[in-house]
Amino acid sequence: MDEANRWERVYLVRHGQTEWNVQGRRQGHLDSPLTATGIAQARGHAVALRSEAVDAIFTSPLGRARTTAAIIADGLGLGVVVIDDLAEVHHGHFAGLSNQDIELRYPGELARRAADKYRWRFPGGESYAGAEARAGRALASVSGYPARRPVIVAHEMIGRMLLRHLLGLGPEEALALRQPHDVIIVVDPPARTRWELRS
Repeated sequence: MDEANRWERVYLVRHGQTEWNVQGRRQGHLDSPLTATGIAQARGHAVALRSEAVDAIFTSPLGRARTTAAIIADGLGLGVVVIDDLAEVHHGHFAGLSNQDIELRYPGELARRAADKYRWRFPGGESYAGAEARAGRALASVSGYPARRPVIVAHEMIGRMLLRHLLGLGPEEALALRQPHDVIIVVDPPARTRWELRS
């Protein structure tokens, strides 16, 4: 996307670990609180970013991301801008369920998802393909601010679509990416390169 050329670096942060992450329950647009580990991870992100000349923080509207962003912002002395399009991929009827629950209630649906993960849509929710357009809108919104080194606090699944835009990745490349809670993905958008900053 053309907007990316205005950024020197973009820092993608996944929210800290939550109670449902520990329980193996899907969250989507639902929420659960950060664990003590998740809070420590957010504080670690703030420490790791202090030397990076970060000049703005943007976050998903979901509670787990906003809490993470607030902790980072407090550590860096910055404000936070909420961008609704940074919300996680909508899990529809699967939100709050474990994979075991899903298999019992929706037999075979996880296998259908695995066969075409990019286009498959959560029942009552969203597909990666749909979320990709939203990720593009989110980046366009961020580009409307004067930041040169923004931090974007979001989620792993929408994060894959953000990286698809920033790095020009194909769907399969983007879907193969992982972001643990304690890793910041640093992107050089003009060069279309990325690396990890572990906190």
